[in-house]
Amino acid sequence: MTQFDRRDLLFGAGATLVAGPAFAQARELTAENVLATSPENQAATFRNQDLYRPVRVIRAGGRPRALPSHARSLKGLTFESGGATRTVADYMTRRRTAGLLVLKNGEVALERYGMGNTPDSRWTSFSTAKSMTSTLAGAALYDGSIRSLDDPVERYLPQMKASAYEGVSLRNVLRMASGVAWDEQYDPKGKSDVVTLGAAMASQRDGAVLDLMRSRPRAAPQGTKFNYSTGESCLLGAIVRAAVSRPLADYYAEKVWGPAGMEADGYWQLESVGGLELAGLGVSARLRDFGRFGQFILEDGVVGGTRRLPVGWRDLAGHPDSEATGFGNLEKDYPLGYGYQWWVLPRKVGTAHDGAFTAQGIFGQFVYVNPREQVVAVVWSAWRQAWQTDSEFETYALLAAAVEALRT
Repeated sequence: MTQFDRRDLLFGAGATLVAGPAFAQARELTAENVLATSPENQAATFRNQDLYRPVRVIRAGGRPRALPSHARSLKGLTFESGGATRTVADYMTRRRTAGLLVLKNGEVALERYGMGNTPDSRWTSFSTAKSMTSTLAGAALYDGSIRSLDDPVERYLPQMKASAYEGVSLRNVLRMASGVAWDEQYDPKGKSDVVTLGAAMASQRDGAVLDLMRSRPRAAPQGTKFNYSTGESCLLGAIVRAAVSRPLADYYAEKVWGPAGMEADGYWQLESVGGLELAGLGVSARLRDFGRFGQFILEDGVVGGTRRLPVGWRDLAGHPDSEATGFGNLEKDYPLGYGYQWWVLPRKVGTAHDGAFTAQGIFGQFVYVNPREQVVAVVWSAWRQAWQTDSEFETYALLAAAVEALRT
């Protein structure tokens, strides 16, 4: 099923008033380009992606998983950052936080909304969708639709023969270590590959994304270098879709969304009306449902005694398994490692983040999973730059304080 409501009421350059079924309720000024928002329209733009882009519904299963209150509330949580003691309210104001959820043992210890959001609001995932696509690759491996992670890309996408992706293993696509060139710069006026991807999306032409990926040249031998690529995650999604012979949103509903007990439908943005899901971005859902996704991963894909992912997938996907993706090797002066489309926090026994990993999305989106501490957290943000390293590490400081507080 698809939904597509055209932007037909223009208010100045690059801005629209959302139209469609929710028009009477929304009436929010939005930007046409998520990379070129103003402080006034940024939150509305992130909140209403499904109203003016082609999307496919991710159907909820009808039996929501209960998220009861935890015995320990983090209402008065404080943490240290930048030489000062901060409160949750301080953090949310300073970092333009649109939603904050912390679960311990599947119970809500902290839940806050900002930037005009409510518990019913859906927020776009940006690149946290990459971790969802990785999870679907795990599901397809478990049910036999994908034979092996060491299969070459062209086994599932024959059209990638004679491109730089020929012979590249699915495992190296998951690692973002394909060796295929890609420039992930978010300046909307620039000439990076991610801007070219945006143009392909804007064309709403079937096959535009895979055509772009076929055009990319080789930059290094596969497996030797990490290179972050939204296009590569879109390629991974196309592989999974070909393997399972179903749209990703439908497969996600069957393997994750329904079993994990989501309370509401989600939406996945499409390349074109009725076309391919943009697997590197574009899932819109409620805050608690992002939390339920994190809980599904924390529990290694086992729901009600039924397994949906390979045994040990959580620990495989949530840990670097090559030198190229090891801790401190991703980029200069950056301590994290990379798993299978998950960022992995540095590991030091006894520290709050030991064993933790996180989905990340531009403008400050996180789905944090800490198996050792049985903690899941979701952070929605509307940062004014695509990435702010100081905001990233302040977020980790906040989450570390939450983990420590919930230990007692």
